[in-house]
Amino acid sequence: MIMFFSYLILTFLSFQRAILARPGGETIGCDDFLGSDKVVDKCGVCGGDNTACKVVSGVFKHVLTKVGYHKVVEIPEGATKINVTEMTKSNNYLALRSRSGRSIINGNWAIDRPGKYEGGGTMFTYKRPNEISSTAGESFLAEGPTNEVLDVYMIHQQPNPGIHYEYVIPAANTISPQLPAQRRPGEPFNGQLDIADTSNPTDKKDAISDTDIHTGQPAGSLPPRQPGRNPSHQPENQVPPLQPHRRNSDYNWKQVGSTECSVTCGKGSRYSIFRCVNRNTHEEVSDAFCDLSTKPSSEEEPCNHFTCPAFWDIGEWSECSKTCGLGMQHRQILCRHIYANRTHTVQPHRCQSMEKPETTSSCQLKICSEWQIRTEWTPCSVPCGVGQKTRDVKCVSNIGDNVDDEECNMMLRPNDIENCDMGPCAKSWFLTEWSDRCSAECGEGVRTRSVVCMSNHISSLPLEGCGNNRPPETTTCDNGPCQGKVEWFTGAWSQCSVECGTGTQQRDVICIQKSAEGFTVVKPYDCSYLERPPNQQSCHLKSCGTKWFYTDWSACSRSCEGGFRVREVRCLADDMSHSDKCEADLKPEETESCNPQDCIPEIDETCKDKYYNCNVVVQARLCVYAYYKTACCASCVKAASRQSGFLGPR
Repeated sequence: MIMFFSYLILTFLSFQRAILARPGGETIGCDDFLGSDKVVDKCGVCGGDNTACKVVSGVFKHVLTKVGYHKVVEIPEGATKINVTEMTKSNNYLALRSRSGRSIINGNWAIDRPGKYEGGGTMFTYKRPNEISSTAGESFLAEGPTNEVLDVYMIHQQPNPGIHYEYVIPAANTISPQLPAQRRPGEPFNGQLDIADTSNPTDKKDAISDTDIHTGQPAGSLPPRQPGRNPSHQPENQVPPLQPHRRNSDYNWKQVGSTECSVTCGKGSRYSIFRCVNRNTHEEVSDAFCDLSTKPSSEEEPCNHFTCPAFWDIGEWSECSKTCGLGMQHRQILCRHIYANRTHTVQPHRCQSMEKPETTSSCQLKICSEWQIRTEWTPCSVPCGVGQKTRDVKCVSNIGDNVDDEECNMMLRPNDIENCDMGPCAKSWFLTEWSDRCSAECGEGVRTRSVVCMSNHISSLPLEGCGNNRPPETTTCDNGPCQGKVEWFTGAWSQCSVECGTGTQQRDVICIQKSAEGFTVVKPYDCSYLERPPNQQSCHLKSCGTKWFYTDWSACSRSCEGGFRVREVRCLADDMSHSDKCEADLKPEETESCNPQDCIPEIDETCKDKYYNCNVVVQARLCVYAYYKTACCASCVKAASRQSGFLGPR
């Protein structure tokens, strides 16, 4: 069916080319000459009868399980028109290698870049999905023919979307058509690069003629290189400065090929390629030898009209229905095909020759965390009665890490604590030894021991229920009579001398002598052979914080009738450093008045007036004389005090 369809397409193209009008009213045949009526058969043979080849095609749709290289198809020697295409793009890769083991494309687990790769005597074009269409996968394309057997592989990584392959091989007992030798301008011909020397105008006529009488070469061939001329100095395809003679009869435009079809199937386009050639040798020459006005236009020609095979267009998987454990995911599957570079959705029966991919699949993002019992039960917490036992239960992820309990199913959590009954407890009184020291150094005192009711098993918990016959905890002791014994007796410590900071406190320490009737206080000397307890110790209360400190008052500036005295006041912290955080309202005074009493003369019993009129001596200023100073002592001293301005010492 595919071969018949291809035949119809090729016949249509040949017919179209045959009737296609060119300039001058002539048509171009498949041999690319104006006026020719030859057409290409389905095997690509110009003027052929469709018996020189056969088309081989198929779809590789095996279900694969292992990751790696899987053989798809074998391309025989002599194959042409090779087309291997993934029907839907995937994470798989196509690979190609020769029977000799040489890797051509994507070998040895190395992925090559898209491009052209030589192999098997032909050139393969390797394309990736983003270069072909939005849905089709990878592809290998080659014109051929191949000169050895080639193997196509698929590097399987995900479900096989199907691989379509097609190639043309010669039929049995056929001879491949031989095409005339062609070359590009500037390429060697018969082992020699022929370029005409146009430096001498007289040589131009002889350079191109019907027949070269000296060499016997056909008309239109280029003469041999002149001695001393370097052909590399002559640029390729350079237009000669003078038009050659008889060019219309010697040279003609010939179609030497076409561009590649823009698509491998589904209606593409290509353009004819015309070159200027010698009519007799068919050798390509510079376009300057032909009349450019008669060059056929390179018009667009349709190609690969046949519809591309339908394929399953696979959508992306949805998110898994569960974040852990076994869930489900879905995807959309549509039957589509490509035509005129557009993708269309078609009826599902068009894809019935291919296995339809699954629309649902199981999925598991990760293994759910689970409860694990890490330890056995511990012994019961009590030796008898009802107690508890425990064990370690953890929520563990699928990689063995401890995770929060919320990641595991709390409904399935094993118990990590249980009650345990060790049976009834038998209880007894447990005793310690009596203390070695008597409570009194002389006379009668007591010794003590500990008594506790406990079970007769080892346990640190006291229990009730041992009965009322509790053993005594004290017993009397006597260290002999106290007559004549002395010892220091200490009273209670007094309060600390300060309200904050560091102060001192005292206590009474006396020497006493014990007797049967009591004790009496004796002289400290009687206890001198004993170590005397301290009667004073330092005490420290809360920190005072900042506080005002001041010095003693200075002496008064006057001894009477009012004076003043001063002192220094500072704000200090606990470490005796200066501070400014004391309350200003509580700052002590730095000055105060003193000695406000009146001044009175000092009374000297020997200093008296001997005369009643000593005031006359004062008025006469006779007190400067020793006689009068003694005779009128009181009046002279008083007068002297008034003159000095004050009475008494400062």
